[in-house]
Amino acid sequence: MKIKMGYGICDLGGSLYFTVIAFWLLIFFTDTVGISAGLAGIIVMIGKVWDAITDPIVGYISDRTNSRWGRRKPYILFGSVPMFFGMTILFTNPHLDSQALLFIWGVAVFCLMNTVFTIVNIPYSSLTPDLTQDFHERSSLNGYRFVFAVVGTLFSAGLALPIVEAMPDRNLGFTVMGAFFGAVMMVVALITYFTVPEPKKSSLEQQRGFLSTFTSVFKNKPYILILLTHAVQVTAITVFSGIVAYNFKYIHGAESKTTIGLLILLVTAMLFIPINVLISKKIGKKLSYGTGLLIIAFMTMLLFFFGHTKDVTFTFIMLFLCGIGLGFIYATPWAIVPDTIEYDYLKTGERKEGAYYGIWTFITKLGQALAIGITGWVLSLSGYVPDVVQTDTAVFGIRLLVGPIPSAIFIIAAVILYFYPINEEKYKEILKQIKKKEESAAVTS
Repeated sequence: MKIKMGYGICDLGGSLYFTVIAFWLLIFFTDTVGISAGLAGIIVMIGKVWDAITDPIVGYISDRTNSRWGRRKPYILFGSVPMFFGMTILFTNPHLDSQALLFIWGVAVFCLMNTVFTIVNIPYSSLTPDLTQDFHERSSLNGYRFVFAVVGTLFSAGLALPIVEAMPDRNLGFTVMGAFFGAVMMVVALITYFTVPEPKKSSLEQQRGFLSTFTSVFKNKPYILILLTHAVQVTAITVFSGIVAYNFKYIHGAESKTTIGLLILLVTAMLFIPINVLISKKIGKKLSYGTGLLIIAFMTMLLFFFGHTKDVTFTFIMLFLCGIGLGFIYATPWAIVPDTIEYDYLKTGERKEGAYYGIWTFITKLGQALAIGITGWVLSLSGYVPDVVQTDTAVFGIRLLVGPIPSAIFIIAAVILYFYPINEEKYKEILKQIKKKEESAAVTS
């Protein structure tokens, strides 16, 4: 329990970061800093692409780190403090008049923050396979992790706007918000460092070179299938989450209700994460995951068709139902991916968790980058102008981003997931074969 709690709490900070970026960064850039919607979307997209590029590099390096603190924990320790400063800088308005200078500033500070976050997050995620090999314990471990993740998301969603509005102006408000959230991210990372022991892991063979390592990752078919499912899912979530604030502000004319809507969505997700852990033990991780994807796909379409004709209560109800689906998909892919890593270990005899989680976040962040780019482009093409009554075309653009676009992407994710092959029985067989190979290697040595 101590390890589960100590491990899980770090993702409170990670999820807090993702939530701030997903819900508030784009609207901070457009409505507070004054960057055009198209340029703001490109800034966030570039930052996400850069973030994706650094992930496998950090994963590769952490796989080969050999220190008295372990392979992963040194990065959690030494990256914690820079996260505080990075968050503060990211949400500080530079007050520049030129769109070109604002673009350069936005790219620089977002890439800087993403680099710092990667240094902590990739080694942290790579600890999962090291802590337990049990098929269901991985669901439990990730259940704890993502309960903390939802707490972090709630923390961010519930406090972001109140902190901003409590300050004399929104510029100072966003700076204080960034500094406060950065401090939380730093503290929880340090808690994980001091409470979670890092088990020593050995390989049956010597590690490959950089290119060879990542080439071998893409030969793992089960991993590729769950990777693509998760990347597509994240793309859909990013589109949906990034437009929620716009939906409340410009369709309902109730920006102050955004916090309530986000809390409904995320509290529901938090409540359904442990329910999903229990259900997945009965029906399997794959089926529970697919169920969640289809729930959200259906509810976002209902929001598109009826949300603009109803009052804000209807949107609250739809967000509650989306939260059920989110609870089913929040932790499940993270509980599945370690199984595919064990499959690779059986085939190659190499321990390269960092490489796998580096590629995992690399591909999913490309999906995030694409999603944010799509959001910015759709807003720009529809004629969105900050802080004015939107035209019918702009409102329709917001509605497309609320419903049909994420819904279609969620359905694509479910189709890819259908072909994922590893169930509990196959996983147990993988572990048996690994044990035989390790025993044989021990006898030979």
